[in-house]
Amino acid sequence: MNTYVTGTTIKQLRESIHLTQAELAERIGVSSKTVSKWETAKGLPDISLLQPLAQALGISLIELMNGEQILNKNVSANMLRSLFYVCPICGNVIHALGNTVVSCCGLTLPALEAEEADDDHALTIEDVEDEHFATIHHPMTKQHYISFVAYVTSDRVQMVKLYPEGNAQTRLQLRGTGCLYYCCNQHGLFRKKK
Repeated sequence: MNTYVTGTTIKQLRESIHLTQAELAERIGVSSKTVSKWETAKGLPDISLLQPLAQALGISLIELMNGEQILNKNVSANMLRSLFYVCPICGNVIHALGNTVVSCCGLTLPALEAEEADDDHALTIEDVEDEHFATIHHPMTKQHYISFVAYVTSDRVQMVKLYPEGNAQTRLQLRGTGCLYYCCNQHGLFRKKK
């Protein structure tokens, strides 16, 4: 995209909330001629006006910059759509129930893409009383380790943070059908259906 926000976007968003150019201009403290210039691609809003413009249009700054409004049509969240994000600077692990923009330590983080477990990241699960003991056969050195394990079902997420030089194992309550996720700091996210 050559411009950070287009006139077509501004016009569509303005019309979707039934505002005139004059009403939008009044809300952000510019003239209606200025709004008209933006919408006809004869000018662009100053960067200092983007946040007030987004607020006047009832959307987030990210939605304005992307040119599309994000509507939450998910009336009942599905945990199985879980995504995980890991900050490469501080190691923060962030869980989300679908696509989102996640930022940590000044970086925008991509969602980790899960792969099926391979031989170098083998997982075994043993029943222990009313829990399950998950062991990942993987080194746990300061340079190469499993950073977290999570079990996701349709109604809950259990997450356990692991640390270098510890053990790559944990106890989980594996109830119902779901997926077990675990993240190698060098090879990414792995998944095993349960």
